[in-house]
Amino acid sequence: MATIKDVAKLAGVSTSTVSHVLNKTRFVREDTCDRVKKAVRELNYRPSSIARSLKGQKTRTLGMLVTTSRNPFFAEVVHGVERRCYERGYTLFLCNTEGDIHRMETNLDALEEKRVDGLLLLCSEVNDDVIKLLEAERSVPIVVFDWGPESDNVDRIYDNSPYGARLATEHLISMGHTAIGCVTGPMGRRSAEERLEGFRSSMHDAGLVVREEWIVEGDYECEGGVRAMQRLNDLADRPTALFVCNDMMTLGIISEASRMGINVPGDLSLIGYDDIYIAQHAAPPLTTIHQPKDEIAAMAVDTLIDRLDSKRTKGKVIKIEPTLVERRSVRKIG
Repeated sequence: MATIKDVAKLAGVSTSTVSHVLNKTRFVREDTCDRVKKAVRELNYRPSSIARSLKGQKTRTLGMLVTTSRNPFFAEVVHGVERRCYERGYTLFLCNTEGDIHRMETNLDALEEKRVDGLLLLCSEVNDDVIKLLEAERSVPIVVFDWGPESDNVDRIYDNSPYGARLATEHLISMGHTAIGCVTGPMGRRSAEERLEGFRSSMHDAGLVVREEWIVEGDYECEGGVRAMQRLNDLADRPTALFVCNDMMTLGIISEASRMGINVPGDLSLIGYDDIYIAQHAAPPLTTIHQPKDEIAAMAVDTLIDRLDSKRTKGKVIKIEPTLVERRSVRKIG
C-alpha cells in the first residue's frame, strides 16, 4: 500500500505539502498541486486515519520564521523568544526565509513535518503570496510581529508607530529644532507609513513646515542611511535635525556624515527608532525610540502558548507602547 512518503517522492515535494494539497489546509502553487494529485492517482494513495489522529497530540515545540537574523532588531527579538520558550518548557525551531516566498513555503513544510504546535513570524516584507500562505495555514495558531493578515487564526503584536514617531519629532522640536527632515522606511510597509504619518502630524501641530525634499525614503538598512545622507548633502539647504525611522539607517547616516566632515550632533542632530543594543555604543550614543524587545518576545510566546492551552479561536491584536531614550545625538539649539 502506498504511503504519503511515496506520493511525496513521486511528486518531488515534502510530505507536508502533500498533506496540504489533500486537506486544502494551506495555499500551494497550482503546478505543485497538479504534480501531487497526479502522484496520488498513479499510486492509488489513500490517507491514513491513524496518521491524521496523531496531529492532535502536542509536541511542545514552536516554529519561528524570520526574514533575516542579520538585522540586530530581529536578532534581539529572536533571543528573547528563545529564552521565553525555554522558560515555558517549549523548544523553538528557527527558520530564516531571507525574504524569499519559496523558501518560506519550504520552511513551513519543514515545520509542519516537525508537528510544531504554533508559529511565530517575524518578517520584514509582506506580499500577496505571503498573505495567501498565512491565510491557508489553518492547522496551527500563528502570532505575527508588526504585520499580518486579518484572520481569526492570527494574533498580531506591533508597536504604536505613530505615537513613537510623535515622541521622536516632538523631542527634536523641544530641543529647539524647526528645520527637521525624516528618513523613512520602505513605503508600503505599515511601520514606515505610520512613522511618517506621526512625523507629519507632529510638525503640523507645532506649526512647522514639512519640506518634501527633506523626506527621504530608506530601506531600514545601514546602506539606506548612507544614501539618504548623500542625497540630503546634495541639497543647497540641509535640515539641522533628522528623525530616522530605525537605528540601522541612523548608524549609516552617522558613518557617512563623518566621512563628509559633518559633525553629529554639532551640525546635524539625529534621533533613531528601535533602540537596538549597539545604539548605546554608537559615536555619539543614539537618542532613539525604545521598543521593549524582550517584552515583545515574551508576549508573543505567551500569547501563542496561552492560546494553545485555552483553545481560544479568535485572533487578537496587541499594541506595544514605545518610549523615548535620550542620549547624545541631539543638540539643543538656543
